[in-house]
Amino acid sequence: MSKFEKAVRIIDQHNAEDPNKEVYQGKEYPKELLYAERMSEKLLDFEPEASDELQIAARAQHICRWKYPRSNYPMDRPGYLRWREELKKIHADLTADILKEVGYDEDFIQRVSFLIRKKLIKKNEESQTIEDVVCLVFLQYYFEDFAAKHEDEKVIDIVKKTWAKMSAEGHEAALRLPLSSESLRLIKAALA
Repeated sequence: MSKFEKAVRIIDQHNAEDPNKEVYQGKEYPKELLYAERMSEKLLDFEPEASDELQIAARAQHICRWKYPRSNYPMDRPGYLRWREELKKIHADLTADILKEVGYDEDFIQRVSFLIRKKLIKKNEESQTIEDVVCLVFLQYYFEDFAAKHEDEKVIDIVKKTWAKMSAEGHEAALRLPLSSESLRLIKAALA
């Protein structure tokens, strides 16, 4: 087994411990394991030549996220932003430990950490790719449930913010997603 395969296996073992479950196509999955698989699938669909560093960063985007719930932070915008920044560091550090364990060198590990932390979006091609993939996975798999729980105004605002983070290629890919007519209505309203 290659270092890459070992790293992915260990990331998946961590995410398989998620006590939160999600049913998809009649099968129950640990929530973060399913998210990791979706990230990998969407990355290779969006960028078939993705580097190993980018593939590992995508797979580990939410590693062990359930251990750091949003409710541990103030329920305001500064609390949300602090939670997000701390999560990026936690995910990067945990992944770095895994990569050291399987024998990757420091340059590779630093590159993966940089990508997990989504540094220099809009300026670094691979950082932008991972941001696009995060947005595409959200829109394809999580947007409809999110939209059902919130007022249209809030949903449209979130779509505008999501869209602003994406590249032109990401926008094109988003408009090709298999979305419901209600999701498309909200997205078009945000883009109007």
